[in-house]
Amino acid sequence: MRERLPAPIVDAHTHLDACGAKDAADVTALVDRAASVGVERVVTVGDDLASAQWAAAAATWDPRVFAAVAVHPTRTAAFSDADRAVLEELARLPRVVAVGETGLDYYWDYSPPAAQQEAFRWHIDLAKRVGKPLMIHDREAHEDIYRILEEEGPPETVVFHCFSGDAEFARRCADRGYVLSFAGTVTFRNARALRDAVAAVPVYQLLVETDAPFLTPHPYRGRPNEPHGAAYTIEDIAQLKRVDLEGLCAAVNANADRIFALSDATQGDFSGDD
Repeated sequence: MRERLPAPIVDAHTHLDACGAKDAADVTALVDRAASVGVERVVTVGDDLASAQWAAAAATWDPRVFAAVAVHPTRTAAFSDADRAVLEELARLPRVVAVGETGLDYYWDYSPPAAQQEAFRWHIDLAKRVGKPLMIHDREAHEDIYRILEEEGPPETVVFHCFSGDAEFARRCADRGYVLSFAGTVTFRNARALRDAVAAVPVYQLLVETDAPFLTPHPYRGRPNEPHGAAYTIEDIAQLKRVDLEGLCAAVNANADRIFALSDATQGDFSGDD
C-alpha cells in the first residue's frame, strides 16, 4: 500500500458491490484500505435497480459511505414505471447524495439510443425534484448529453462522472457550471487529450474518483481497482495542474462536501444490518 495522502479526499464514484463487497464487513474492509492512504469517504453507485438498492443500504452500514442511485444507460431498454417508482423512493433517502449514474452510452449496443435518451430525461427531472446532483455517464455521446441537458434544463448541480472529453469540451462544461470528475484514465500516459482536459478545469469544479473496480490508475493499470486507487489519480492530477498536492486534496475534499452535501447526509443506523 502506498503512503498516505497529505490531506483526506473523497472517492466520488465507486462500485463497492462490483469490488466484491456483499455485507457490512466487506464494505468496512474496503473503506479501511482506502482510508489508510487518505481516501476517507466514498460514494458507491448503483447501475441497475438491484445495485441501487444495495448501494442505498450500504450507505447505512458505515458513516464513511454514501450512495448514488439510477439505472445505467446500457440497462434502459426495459426501464419500467415500477423501476422509476423504486428509484424515486431511493433517491429521497438521506444517505443517497446523487442521482446517477445516468446518461448516454453509444459505445455499447445494449439499449437503443431512444430508450437511453428517454431515461436520461427522466433522471434529469428526478434530480431536480429531489434536489440532488445529477451524476452523468457519458461515453461517446458528448453532444447529445450536452444538448439534452440544455433542452431539459439542468439540475442545480451536474457531475460528469469519469470525464472523457477533450480540453474544448471540458471548457464548455466548466463554463456551464458543471463539475468534472476524473478517474484513473487521466493517469494513462497515452490519454493526451484527457490529460489536457484536466489541466483546463478550475480546481473548484473538480472531483476525483476510481469507478472501481474499473479504470485502475497508472502504474497499476490492468489490475482490479479499489477506492484506495484514487490516491494515485489525485497525485497525477496535481502534477498535471502544477499545483501543491496537499492543497489540491483539501480543495477536492471540500468540493465533494459541497457538491454532495455530505455533512447533511448524516442519518443512518450503521448497524451492518441490511
